[in-house]
Amino acid sequence: MAENGIYAVLGATGGIGSAVCRDLHRRGARVVLAARDRQRLDALAGELGGVDVESIDAADIEAVDVFVRGVVERHGRIDGLVNCVGSIVLKSAHATRPEEWREVVRSNLDSAFAAVRAGAKAMTKTGGSIVLMASAAGRVGLPNHEAIAAAKAGVIGLAQSAAATYAGRGIRVNAVAPGLVDTPMSAAITGNPLMLKASESMHPLGRIGRPDEVARVITWLLGPESSWVTGQVIGIDGGLATVRGKATG
Repeated sequence: MAENGIYAVLGATGGIGSAVCRDLHRRGARVVLAARDRQRLDALAGELGGVDVESIDAADIEAVDVFVRGVVERHGRIDGLVNCVGSIVLKSAHATRPEEWREVVRSNLDSAFAAVRAGAKAMTKTGGSIVLMASAAGRVGLPNHEAIAAAKAGVIGLAQSAAATYAGRGIRVNAVAPGLVDTPMSAAITGNPLMLKASESMHPLGRIGRPDEVARVITWLLGPESSWVTGQVIGIDGGLATVRGKATG
């Protein structure tokens, strides 16, 4: 991670988003935080010190455009943009209400499209890196994940297509696809001992992930260390999407 690089984080106050912000800040980058909850934004900014914050709805395409343009106007450029916005809905299709479906698509796919659209326009002359949040559920069939799987599979398609579109401009687009991570958003699962045990057993490494484990990969994808990586979907999932069974020695 280059010192003094300019990086913007959408969904900065979430479990993974805040871990990304901390990792970028620790590495000497200049970080701009965006999320809906101003109070949580201010708390994170106070913890880090010396960062800009803006309260926006990351699924609002025009709002994200304005936000990213503002980053460029204030700092002269933007080197990387990551969208950490998302949601979890674990329901079968027939049990999912129409409003739940629309919110899943809005929070996961609309926000990803907004990030790509704004980031591509801002980086068209300078190049840069855009990282999107997919999910293991978008790569492998899991029961009761229909809505979130559809939205996250859309994120994967978006990342790969955008990587092809903007490669000639030096803009890299990648996605990470975590398994279950211990964040406030997953508290309904991790706070239930039976559900937590079942979730741990689904991951071949026998546990769920930590936010910092995902954040480190995102930070790498944002920075120049990954300068020859684009159009990739990197699983950070304890083997969930690709490995079957556990080694017993």
